[in-house]
Amino acid sequence: MTSHVHRIREELLPVLLFIAAIWGVFLLDRFLPLESFGLVPRHLSGLVGIVAMPFLHDNWSHILSNTVPLFVLLILLAGSRANSRWIVISIVLAGGGLLWLFGRGASIHVGASGLVFGLATFLIVSGLLERRLVPMAVAVLVMFLYGSSLLAGVMPWQRGVSWDGHLFGAIAGALTAWGMVKYSRPQAV
Repeated sequence: MTSHVHRIREELLPVLLFIAAIWGVFLLDRFLPLESFGLVPRHLSGLVGIVAMPFLHDNWSHILSNTVPLFVLLILLAGSRANSRWIVISIVLAGGGLLWLFGRGASIHVGASGLVFGLATFLIVSGLLERRLVPMAVAVLVMFLYGSSLLAGVMPWQRGVSWDGHLFGAIAGALTAWGMVKYSRPQAV
């Protein structure tokens, strides 16, 4: 069995490369109109945004506000028993898909905050569902660090904030955690 510290060491480079790719796209977007690839709900042209959205950011404060929590949550995820890549892909696709289906239609949604909300919710829900000491401690830590931001971030009165992207990211994280825990337990025969 691989230790948590060993898993974090193994996944540190992919986490850093993922965040570097987000920053690379952000810097490239200063010269090219890449934000046009953001998610537009219920428009065929907006489908590409399901995958592109986490890499696209409006401005410096937007990308900075996503970078630190994304790094922290990805490192916490790396230390878990979960398949980190599958979890990230699942949250991005499910959260983006839900946003595309049910999000506010008059907006172009960009940013990694849906993934951030999904990862935080995943770690909280999986920690509570697994009922093991380390995942529960991680759940408490994530609630302490990001609990108020999770609640405030899904409130619909915020101008210029994809609160529905946050909400659907969180729902995707919870569903992913539930599915992982449900299908990873040995089934009774």
